[in-house]
Amino acid sequence: MLILRKIAITGGLCCGKSTVSQIFQKKGAYVVSADAIVHQLLSAESPIKKQLIALLGEEAIRETELDRAFIAEKVFSNKETLDALEAILHPAVLEEIEKQYNQVQNRENYTVFIAEIPLLYEIEKAHLFDTVIAVVADPKIAKKRFQEKTNHSAEEFEKRMTHQLSPLEKSARADFTIENNGNLQELESQIDEIYQNLTQE
Repeated sequence: MLILRKIAITGGLCCGKSTVSQIFQKKGAYVVSADAIVHQLLSAESPIKKQLIALLGEEAIRETELDRAFIAEKVFSNKETLDALEAILHPAVLEEIEKQYNQVQNRENYTVFIAEIPLLYEIEKAHLFDTVIAVVADPKIAKKRFQEKTNHSAEEFEKRMTHQLSPLEKSARADFTIENNGNLQELESQIDEIYQNLTQE
């Protein structure tokens, strides 16, 4: 029985990782997102949530939900707090990804397993995956997307990117690189080529 290939998609802020994941999903991939898992962890009455409140304070709660905007503002201006937050979240996220992989790895209705993990190289977990795809975009384009998507400033984009490896570094380490600077058709063309490569081996 074939074992489902485990693939990680990574990249910088607003480079199009989620769009790429969605296109792979339409082709038959099982897709899980680290950001979506974090959202679930922050929404649930879980030990993780209690740890985060202990770290960030009660003001991190708004109407029983964790305030993601407040958390982002607090951690991206304090590396020590960010490191503490990531030490809580990353093991829980990786555990959930592995759990989902184990549930679907022998199902024949999925062609590949994809986990979207923005900070894959930063947390040094690339070795857990068979293949890594880096999605990159011109910094000016990514910054513009970030501002339009979040209403945050260009300075906020730069501040957050200082906590990540550069897109060029991620591209150099990855098995495949997708450049997302053009239109959807150009993006899909690159994905088609990589998808064929991954599913024909």
